[in-house]
Amino acid sequence: SASLMNKGLEMIEAKWLFELRNEQIEIVVHPQSIIHSMVEYRDGSVLAQLGAPDMRTPIAYALAYPDRMPTTGNTLDWEKLSTLQFEKPDRQKFRALQLAYDCLAAGPAHQIALNAANEIAVQKFLDREIAFGDIIPLIEHGLSRVPAAASPATLGDIVALDAEIRRQLHPS
Repeated sequence: SASLMNKGLEMIEAKWLFELRNEQIEIVVHPQSIIHSMVEYRDGSVLAQLGAPDMRTPIAYALAYPDRMPTTGNTLDWEKLSTLQFEKPDRQKFRALQLAYDCLAAGPAHQIALNAANEIAVQKFLDREIAFGDIIPLIEHGLSRVPAAASPATLGDIVALDAEIRRQLHPS
């Protein structure tokens, strides 16, 4: 989350899960991490899922939907909650988020490559093969490897493109 790549990938997921147009999706940073999702409806009303800054609650909600399951997560302390802040993310500072926007516009092949390259780069970082600052350049290198004519139409095409990007970034 330090690079905001997770937000970029969530933006791409939202496009496909909810059949949204690119211009319907907007990323905002919420430093308190209390609002986990918001949806604005045609009439201007907004529904938000709020919880303590702990991902156990929204994950439990997603896993058990439409039911609710008990969690060990914290609950909101409404007496301590005084404001909710939102900020437009700085896409120059958070280059990963800009890459996700670029891939959203470029289409499915680049979105697939972004995910594959990100997973390889993060694993290399966790394995101490690269520094944190090397993650984005490695992802950019992976994106540069997407064939110009790539247009995945089948699950097999998607799996093949994913595998090829991973192979090029992490040869055996």
